[in-house]
Amino acid sequence: MEAKSLEFLKNLLHSPAPSGYERPIQEVVRAYVNEFADEVKTDLHGNVIAAVNPGAKRRVMFAGHCDQIGLLVQHIDDDGYLWANLIGGWDIQMLLGQNMQVHTDSGPIHGVIARKAIHLLTPEERKTVPEIKDLWIDIGAKDGAEAREKVAIGDPITFELGFRPMLNQLASAPGMDNRVGVWVVMEALRQASEKSPEFGVFSVSTVQEEIGLRGAQTSAYSIQPEVGIAVDVTHATDCPAVSKKENGEINVGDGPVVYRGPNVNPVVFSTLTDLAEKNDISCQINSISRPAGNDANAMQLNQGGMATGIVAIPNRYMHSPVEVVSLEDLEHAANLLAAFCLEINEQTDFTP
Repeated sequence: MEAKSLEFLKNLLHSPAPSGYERPIQEVVRAYVNEFADEVKTDLHGNVIAAVNPGAKRRVMFAGHCDQIGLLVQHIDDDGYLWANLIGGWDIQMLLGQNMQVHTDSGPIHGVIARKAIHLLTPEERKTVPEIKDLWIDIGAKDGAEAREKVAIGDPITFELGFRPMLNQLASAPGMDNRVGVWVVMEALRQASEKSPEFGVFSVSTVQEEIGLRGAQTSAYSIQPEVGIAVDVTHATDCPAVSKKENGEINVGDGPVVYRGPNVNPVVFSTLTDLAEKNDISCQINSISRPAGNDANAMQLNQGGMATGIVAIPNRYMHSPVEVVSLEDLEHAANLLAAFCLEINEQTDFTP
């Protein structure tokens, strides 16, 4: 991965973006795409829409959601502890013993989340998975007055953000879901900007996917694309305890996953897989039999319908503080999307 592209990925991963609080990460996106996009807009919902050849009659939309799961400060007690509600789909056990960041108007405040030490737990408590109402965030405040000076009700909370390189071009970070999708769609747009695509290419950093695919719905309505590809993460099955029979054989490092099924237009699918073979781009194929739980679901049903595709990055340990992806998979995905938007032309027919 080129140094500037890697820097962009790291900047994304260091930016907080719980659903509804995506402004910091969208500032990173705008700063990056302003260098090559013909047009950059931010809509009232908060989606950042970057385009190349925006005046073209026919349009393709690439969507990568920028939001992540998080917490929201609900109450500050008189002892200075914070109590929170959940944003998005959580495994509560992932929160125990974690370093957290409370994102305030004055900047991030470090905190920790835990529960009673094991020595103090009753036998019954040791067997029980706690609920969010049982967990608190400790920011080190001496009392409620000090905590309320630093933190406001409604401030978002995330895992401690960061980027950790691993062996074999792998990397770990919270929020890979779905910073990697944003990186892919914007990197594909950068590559397209160096050519002359016949379609208008609109890459969107969508908001609020984790709470209902909301940003994809509103941005697709505004763009009115004929064809669209959602880029998100998918469950890697190359680690213990994940069933290949139930989820398919998906390996981190073997390339992005191109999906087929009722949420995917067959012409888009075949075009993507043909381009992968033609351009020696590594990819994997998997199926999804139900409406996708990503932006493609909302995109397919936009207005009179959109020809949709799904390209996904294999991800180990999704919705955890240690999500693991391959940097090479990201590059292959961006190359595939760039090839797609340069392949389609005025004669392309997406009718099944």
